[in-house]
Amino acid sequence: MSHLPSSLPYWLGAALLLFWFVGAYNRLVRLRSAALQAYATLDAALLRQLDFVQSRAQAAPDDEAPEPPAQASLRATTAQLTTLLTATRLRPLDPAAMGALATALHVMLSGWQRLYPDAVTSFDGDGTLSMPVPLGGPRDRTGAAEPAQGASPFAWPEPSAAAEIARSQFNQAVATYNAAIGQFPALLVAWVMQLRRAAEMK
Repeated sequence: MSHLPSSLPYWLGAALLLFWFVGAYNRLVRLRSAALQAYATLDAALLRQLDFVQSRAQAAPDDEAPEPPAQASLRATTAQLTTLLTATRLRPLDPAAMGALATALHVMLSGWQRLYPDAVTSFDGDGTLSMPVPLGGPRDRTGAAEPAQGASPFAWPEPSAAAEIARSQFNQAVATYNAAIGQFPALLVAWVMQLRRAAEMK
């Protein structure tokens, strides 16, 4: 009994530290869950765009004429994107998986834009129409590519703002999650619980 008063501050300190740790962990888990939910919405929007492209890429060509190389290339890129979408669903916040998916998406969008340059629509993250995005990204007066500034809107095949809105919301959720993980002392909780940074889709 004589040791209880002297040890009481240590027990209180340990309890406060435990409560703080649990609270910080729960916050990180909530932010991670929000990013996962945002990816599920993005995945559905990307599938819709993919279906739109595939329905045209797989259109039966004239029996007399061979399939144009650009059409065959677009068909191959849709198959690759389908595979990567399936793989990314298992690890949607993994930077390597998201990087591969973003690359495949850019390749498919570029292939579509080469075949159908007048059949693309660009939206801002809030769903409003954006200026058309030139093939290969924005360019200056001389025709040289301008350096990218932030996440530029994508030029989507299907004229729907859903994909760009979903991409913007996913990127925002990931940025919020990454910012929380990078703050001290929450980064100690992330390190202990093996919570890793996620990657935006750019």
